[in-house]
Amino acid sequence: MLASKLLLNCLANHDVDTIFGYPGGALLPIYESLRDSKIKHVLVRNEQAAPHYASGYARSSGKVGVCLATSGPGATNLVTGIATAYLDSIPIIAITGQVNRDLIGSDAFQEADITGATEPFVKHSYLVKKAEDIPRIINEAFHIASTGRPGPVLIDIPRDVQEETIKKVNYKEKTNLPGYKPTIVGHTGQIRRALRKIKQSKKPLIYAGGGVKLSNAEKELLEFAEKNGIPVITTLMGIGSFPEEHPLFCGVAGSHGFEHSNRILNEADLCICIGARMSDRGIFNLQHHLNNVDLIHIDIDPAEISKNINQTEIPIVGDAKTILLSLLSQKINNNYSAWLKRIEEIKEEYPLIFSECLENNKVNPKIFFKELSKITDNDATIIADVGLNQIWSALYYDIIKDRRYFTSGGLGTMGYSIPATAGAVIAAGNPADKQFFTVCGDGSFQMSMAELAIIAQNNLNMNIILFNNTKLGMVRQLQHDTYGKDHYSGTDLNFDLDFSKIAEAYGITSFEANTTEEALDAVKEAIKINGPTLIQLHVDEDFIRI
Repeated sequence: MLASKLLLNCLANHDVDTIFGYPGGALLPIYESLRDSKIKHVLVRNEQAAPHYASGYARSSGKVGVCLATSGPGATNLVTGIATAYLDSIPIIAITGQVNRDLIGSDAFQEADITGATEPFVKHSYLVKKAEDIPRIINEAFHIASTGRPGPVLIDIPRDVQEETIKKVNYKEKTNLPGYKPTIVGHTGQIRRALRKIKQSKKPLIYAGGGVKLSNAEKELLEFAEKNGIPVITTLMGIGSFPEEHPLFCGVAGSHGFEHSNRILNEADLCICIGARMSDRGIFNLQHHLNNVDLIHIDIDPAEISKNINQTEIPIVGDAKTILLSLLSQKINNNYSAWLKRIEEIKEEYPLIFSECLENNKVNPKIFFKELSKITDNDATIIADVGLNQIWSALYYDIIKDRRYFTSGGLGTMGYSIPATAGAVIAAGNPADKQFFTVCGDGSFQMSMAELAIIAQNNLNMNIILFNNTKLGMVRQLQHDTYGKDHYSGTDLNFDLDFSKIAEAYGITSFEANTTEEALDAVKEAIKINGPTLIQLHVDEDFIRI
């Protein structure tokens, strides 16, 4: 058997049905074998988008996403997407072609040290030196990517290795990695300490991150919070880990979170952090307080505990779901009614402000997302890009029932949402009865609009909501906040670009709206269409998040 075919068989054995890739000279043997493979190949329009497709596929399906690129520039084009998956803890496998083994290190045509280039942001990487190692490497790669704290794994395969012939294959070689043994079950002594600390507290607060969702621990978190009457806030990546319609939900914290959420966190006497890094964005201006408050930090990655907060009184390393089940074994039996009453007072002191548009003929994004919550299905998926569109959707679209919210929260990668949504729709089988929404700005849209070809070619049932303020809105806001009004530089996109005609060129139905009412009417029409749509919403350039 050719090694290139062996590779595809190994991927199929790990339930891979789709690969997102772009061919090149160093991948010719693999692409020749793909002709006879049951694995579907999606030809992305730029390698930079391939890891985002794989990420959306992974988040939608719960499986490992796979992307593929040739050597040199093809491989280096994957770097940002791999780093995005790493910071967001998304399991993907990135396979790259490489020049022949005897050319490595000679600066051959399209040679790049991709294992070295990605070393800071992969869980592990492989340079395949002989074909018989492929089954073992694939088994290990899927195990590493999907266990512990999930993340990307890179496999670099020289072209001459792909062309080798293998006579004997052991697909079921047992994976044994002595140096990689993630801790799943929390230390019982630490769990007992945590329960005692919670019993002693008067104002406890759960700070839930993306690790809750990665562990599928939403049910256990809800049960733990309800059983003990403990309020919950989330990070940006933790949106969806706790039902937002629940009375114990206290919003999203951080630099772009709700004012009342940050105030509540600032008054807590105990923070129970579950599956969050407590990054600078997530604890904006609260680090001093959190360094002086009791902290229980639960995370499967021991490197994250005490990395950003100096004083972690009770660290618990392990899987969020497993540890929550252990915490549920006892009832706290505390009365937190005074604390819950104070939280309601804080919410009243710092209410949500749905500020009016600066011009009457423009869309109010806050009202739009709040009203969008009322007309979309309870299992809708929203995938947001980066910028003001991300914050508007994160704060004002209600993630209730079985709705899902995905975004690039760790690295903050513009151009993420369009390919990620396409990957998610493909993973779901492009269902006609499921709603998928892409949220992006006119800046991020232009970073990945070539992927409209994939969306149109496959008639993907997704609705792209494009906020057009002719500016790089979030950077412009930061310039305003840092230097004052009119101190703007390099953030003007004010070029007469007709996005509707771009959609038309790809055969995608488009809508355009100048008011919030028109925007909502356009969405209602768009979701009736079984196929892709583009909904362009005009927003005032000075409408910011506050």
